[in-house]
Amino acid sequence: MGDAPVPSMAASRPSGPVASETAAARLLAVLWVVSVTTGPWGAAAGGGEESLKCEDLRVGQYICKDPKINDATQEPVNCTNYTAHVPCFPAPNITCKDSGGNETHFTGNEIGFLKPISCRNVNGYSYKVAVALSLFLGWLGADRFYLGYPALGLLKFCTVGFCGIGSLIDFILISMQG
Repeated sequence: MGDAPVPSMAASRPSGPVASETAAARLLAVLWVVSVTTGPWGAAAGGGEESLKCEDLRVGQYICKDPKINDATQEPVNCTNYTAHVPCFPAPNITCKDSGGNETHFTGNEIGFLKPISCRNVNGYSYKVAVALSLFLGWLGADRFYLGYPALGLLKFCTVGFCGIGSLIDFILISMQG
């Protein structure tokens, strides 16, 4: 009786390098389909997606104005709590939610958001005057009185600038602020 060989399942699948190339091609095809059907931010590209906040725009999708600088303090004029805000304008044809939560299509001339920048709280005091007071009258506490720290100024006055060491430290600290 002539037994004919029965084809097995293992024989129908390619093995070796051909199998790994086929699997890699299928994986790349699946990844391509996923990347095409999702937007650059991972949300579905369909009509029901939520618009991006203007604060979350990437560099190059907006431009911010330079802050207005106070001549006396050399810091932004609206510096509070070590932060100042500058107006930023999204690029033309960008649609995002502005600071009020309204979805807006920008032309490049509208303010989209205010970007926080770091600054020093100088409370309107002149840096040059503070350094001069610290250098010449620091041992009397005049620099601390001027900067709005009357308790430290009085303590420096009563201890003659912490015997000179406090005056030197204050001079270095104030000088390094500018």
